[in-house]
Amino acid sequence: MNPVPASRPVAAVVAIPVRNEAARLGRCLDALGAQAGGFEVVLLLNNCEDDSRAVAEAAKPRLPYRLHLVEARLEGGRAHVGWARRLAMDAAADLVGPSGIILTTDADSRPVPGWLAANRAAVAGGADAVAGIIVPDPAERRGLHPIARQRLSGQRRYERLMERLASLLDPEEHDPWPRHGYHCGASMAVRLGVYRRVGGLPPEPSSEDRAFFAAVLRQDGRVRHCPKARVVTSCRLDGRAAGGMADTLLRWSEAREGEAIPAARSVARAARLRAALRRAWRAGSPAAFPALPPAALADVLQAPTFGLALERAARRLAALTPRLVPAARLAEEIAAGLRLAAGLESGAPSARRDRR
Repeated sequence: MNPVPASRPVAAVVAIPVRNEAARLGRCLDALGAQAGGFEVVLLLNNCEDDSRAVAEAAKPRLPYRLHLVEARLEGGRAHVGWARRLAMDAAADLVGPSGIILTTDADSRPVPGWLAANRAAVAGGADAVAGIIVPDPAERRGLHPIARQRLSGQRRYERLMERLASLLDPEEHDPWPRHGYHCGASMAVRLGVYRRVGGLPPEPSSEDRAFFAAVLRQDGRVRHCPKARVVTSCRLDGRAAGGMADTLLRWSEAREGEAIPAARSVARAARLRAALRRAWRAGSPAAFPALPPAALADVLQAPTFGLALERAARRLAALTPRLVPAARLAEEIAAGLRLAAGLESGAPSARRDRR
């Protein structure tokens, strides 16, 4: 991998892994050009066999920010998005100032105007890391199979509803409603010090974004799920990363068997238990969380962070992980979630009791 040329430290650097994205990369770079404030961009061109580099070089003269091109050949078990994003973010970390932030998005995505400002505002408000929200490209969405379009609409509605339940039952001061529940590599930001403290991005073959936020939460990092940090992303079915959005849309288009969603009442139950465990951990009081046997609970409450306490408890208490049900029940679960949320917002006692 060729090094990034030295420059004076900057306040924000956007890291983008790129593999054969010549068709979409220019739009991504131009969308970043619409962002306000000083920043630089690092492209990690990994295993490219198309004109991605030429597209980036041609874009340089029109871009209002400094663009760094880093080429890497990832071999064997390292040839995946986790390592590519890790290397891109590491290169960005070498450029950003001590109090700066590292951001990342995808080459097939377009941050909307205000994306960078929203991330900066969240960090200025106390967030250690910021999870943004992805919006499917409207033109490409129209080209999806009707089953996939219907599932996408229902799934997004359900995910927002489940996050609303969590915010009502287990509120967090640093992450107030409105918020969302996505941890997606297309929109991530993190303070440099936090990135270093968690050991960088876990180079997982897939779901490296979720693994990164899990690492931040494990250390009680304050994660803001910011609905204003929005990125328009591709709805293509030929994705570059295994397990990514393209694979999900393909499964939905083919209506494959085995698709599952978390049951609404189990989501609510998990949120209640999480809130109770948080209170017990803060107070160091085993009596505040009778759901675990005393010996197991003692080990949980001795964890140095709540994130670690939650992980330990989840290994012993299945109810902390929402129960899955067939995705065919999506409409039924949406209805159940709406009833639960309405009851909680109105203060109805029945909604505060777990029935399952």
